[in-house]
Amino acid sequence: MNNSWNKFTYKIGSPIYDEFFNSGIFLNARKQIFQSIPFNNQQKILFVGVGTGADLELIHHANLNITAIDYSPDMLGKAKAKFGNSTITFLEMDAQNMEFENESFDYVVASLILSVVPDATKCFQEMTRVLKQEGKIIVFDKFVPKNQKLSLPKMLLRPIVSILGTDIGRSFEELSPENIVVEEDTPIMLNGMYRKIIIGKIN
Repeated sequence: MNNSWNKFTYKIGSPIYDEFFNSGIFLNARKQIFQSIPFNNQQKILFVGVGTGADLELIHHANLNITAIDYSPDMLGKAKAKFGNSTITFLEMDAQNMEFENESFDYVVASLILSVVPDATKCFQEMTRVLKQEGKIIVFDKFVPKNQKLSLPKMLLRPIVSILGTDIGRSFEELSPENIVVEEDTPIMLNGMYRKIIIGKIN
């Protein structure tokens, strides 16, 4: 996977993205994640890889200070169209090289992005860098289940699936930086393949 290829795949997939990833079990999973997050209007919130804005539809965004980035102009265009009258700031930006100052945000939300970016470790480091010292990172993504190896069928499928712009073989434990603490790690769907992970910074 690389940025150019991902941009192409999401250009093709953007018209139908919501039909798959903002409905059914994915929609139910997103609802589970955001019901318990205490966003308020005193916080600065960053959505990394916002896509078509599926997560934004599940929160009371009107009174929140939200910045949303995505590398795909086509996906970002879909999100902008949904929230054209909102105060959300939409920016075309690479999650692996964010153009924000250190410790800029109280919350960083990363849904289905760490399995997509070419360098997930670098993306995670960037999310940690822009997070305030007392802030939280909220991750919803697919990883190899904790303390398990990738099964043989998935090992064989992995290079094929990667052509579609996503990786089914990434381990959260291997890519996370050292200066974080996992405060919650909950299986969300598909037998723990998809997880909700809440992360804080170590002082």
